[in-house]
Amino acid sequence: MSTIKVSEMLYSLKMRITGITEFGVSFADLIAGAIAPPVKGARFDAAFEGEASGPRLNGTVSGVDYIRVRGDGRFELHIHESITTPDGVNIAAHGDGVGTLRSEGGVADLRVNMTLFASSEAYKWVNPLQLWGIGTVNLKEGVIEVVAYSA
Repeated sequence: MSTIKVSEMLYSLKMRITGITEFGVSFADLIAGAIAPPVKGARFDAAFEGEASGPRLNGTVSGVDYIRVRGDGRFELHIHESITTPDGVNIAAHGDGVGTLRSEGGVADLRVNMTLFASSEAYKWVNPLQLWGIGTVNLKEGVIEVVAYSA
């Protein structure tokens, strides 16, 4: 694998939210604006799956985002996912970030900071990388799209 350049696009993700675990607050009501975030915040676990595709990394993706919604409405993301490459290698991905709901509601802008890990010799090139991602989540449709770049 050739050297990865700073700000090089590695892959894009297109995923669907496959389930939401709520901890006392309705996710649907919160994103619809029917209720305000509680002063002490709220917690949701969002399961997702989809595809990674790009010039450097491809495969299927699945994971969980452990979301904390602060009282001011900011979404704090704590992401754990696996990328399974076409040749069957699992790459662990972990990250954090923020989501900010747009004023029109239903869509949040995402900013994430990720690291990857693989034991496989063929994919060990991902281990030293720090990634940043920019994307959106359409909460009404349950679609997440993020593009990941080397930092």
